[in-house]
Amino acid sequence: MDISRKLGILVFCAVPAIIGGGIVYGLAGSYVPVAVYEIILYLVAGAIISK
Repeated sequence: MDISRKLGILVFCAVPAIIGGGIVYGLAGSYVPVAVYEIILYLVAGAIISK
C-alpha cells in the first residue's frame, strides 16, 4: 500500500473521530467513553494501515 492510500485512510478515519467523538460525548456526558471510542477507532485504522 502506498503512502497516499495510507494518508487517505487516516483522513477517512479522522472524520468519524471528530463527529463520533462529539456524539459519544453528547450521549454519555463524559470524556472517558470518548477516549475509549477514539482508542478503538485508532486501533482499527492502525490495523488497516499495517496491511
